[in-house]
Amino acid sequence: MRDLIVTENITLDGVIDASEGWFSVADDEEADQSDLVGALREQSAAADAVLFGRATFEDMRGYWPNQTGDTSGVSDYLNKVAKYVVSGTLRDPRWENSTVLSGDLSEEIRALKGRPGRDIVTTGSITLVHGLMAAGLVDEYRLFVYPVVLGHGARLFTDNAGTHKLRMVEARPFRNGVVLLRYRTT
Repeated sequence: MRDLIVTENITLDGVIDASEGWFSVADDEEADQSDLVGALREQSAAADAVLFGRATFEDMRGYWPNQTGDTSGVSDYLNKVAKYVVSGTLRDPRWENSTVLSGDLSEEIRALKGRPGRDIVTTGSITLVHGLMAAGLVDEYRLFVYPVVLGHGARLFTDNAGTHKLRMVEARPFRNGVVLLRYRTT
């Protein structure tokens, strides 16, 4: 069975809402991020599917296909990888290699995890991620923790998220101060 990986860029205080500009794509030439870009490429190589909620999918679809100067490899990866968007309203995804999942969330994701392949990664998509967590479908969390404290904003783990017992499998610091924390569900 394939693993479902939640990958999020997150602040020290658990905020994943990047609308205030604390997060930038890992091809910023002002800081040496080659080690961070390398980690992103490792994760891309391990995954052959990306799962999005509708809003995040539409944001990604509106941005990444138009990035001709992207040196991080994210644009090429997203344009080629199998993409799944969970939506009850979207009919035509209008992005190559995209499939709309409109049935029961648990059934759709269990079926996707049961197909042959590598990891399935979801990023952003907080409403979807909260649903995946509540349904017990997440196998691993990969948190890119940025040295920022916001004090407000959408959080990965909310007050009503319940208890999640996790096992750390990796802690990797990068030169720009970001730390990757990987946790497996138990």
